[in-house]
Amino acid sequence: HYPLPFQPLPIWYAPPPPHSLSLSLSTTTSIALSLPQTLNRGNRKMQGASSCVLVGALFLFGLFARGLTLQLGNTCSSDSVCDAGLKCETCPANGNTRPRCTRIQPVSPTSKVNGLPFNKYSWLTTHNSFALSGATSATGSALVTEFNQEDSVTSQLNNGVRGLMLDMYDFENDIWLCHSFGGKCYNFTAFQPAINVLKEIQTFLEANPNEIVTIFIEDYVTSTQGLTKVFNESGLSKYMFPASSMPKTGGDWPTVDDMVKQNQRLVVFTSKSSKEATEGIAYEWTYVVENQYGDGGMVAGKCPNRAESSPMSTTSISLVLENYFPDNPNASAACMDNSANLI
Repeated sequence: HYPLPFQPLPIWYAPPPPHSLSLSLSTTTSIALSLPQTLNRGNRKMQGASSCVLVGALFLFGLFARGLTLQLGNTCSSDSVCDAGLKCETCPANGNTRPRCTRIQPVSPTSKVNGLPFNKYSWLTTHNSFALSGATSATGSALVTEFNQEDSVTSQLNNGVRGLMLDMYDFENDIWLCHSFGGKCYNFTAFQPAINVLKEIQTFLEANPNEIVTIFIEDYVTSTQGLTKVFNESGLSKYMFPASSMPKTGGDWPTVDDMVKQNQRLVVFTSKSSKEATEGIAYEWTYVVENQYGDGGMVAGKCPNRAESSPMSTTSISLVLENYFPDNPNASAACMDNSANLI
């Protein structure tokens, strides 16, 4: 009566909604549900019990010999015993005080239903994707700003994130990623040159030819052709889905298969309307409705649009960005927020 490895149910699954849903989270931390381990402690004598024990022992030995790792939701002692992409963590905020293998690893939506238009899937998105906890500025200065993520952009992409929110500024004669204020970047709010993260995305797309990534740019760049130059230098321009091909009346996007075949696997939006005419980069709120960010977007039963967006009920726009993160990042509560029901 030895317990066999326990396989918990997935903690995250979202069936495709009528429109594309990008869920933006403040951190990529998550927590598995509290799942019981099953163990038969009975000591009844059974015919053939000795052979049962022997087979069980051999089976478990074979698993450990192959380097058995623990799955999502299993109790653990350290990160090293958890499966790839998982960490051994607790979430006291929702009562999970026993360390468990945790990390949100969404099921790839295209693995459930393939061949649908791009706007018929849900894509996990992170807010201020570049704002890595513990980072120092590439200027050498200490950062005095908010941090939103516990994983690098590369790790986020490898763990299933397919939408990235990036704040871009003119800084030091270049384009930088900053979490700043007043439309200006400073040494203490500047994380790193944007090209560094864009090259991480390029590396991911190159290594994963069937994947599609979306970038939402909070755009403070005023230099002439600034975005175009940095996307060209990063090697990402060749993947960009043309704004001229995006549906403007609520119709379906091309299928993900067609986007992959055409190698148009990078969808980019800017918050500056003028950039669509001057640089060919799509103005976000022509193609996306977005709910209120911060605390205002986390009120149960309500879904107000942010000021720049059309109402969430708009049917002439086929993409939906749903924010779900508080005004102030809270690492200890992120596991609870990210384990809540999606909608």
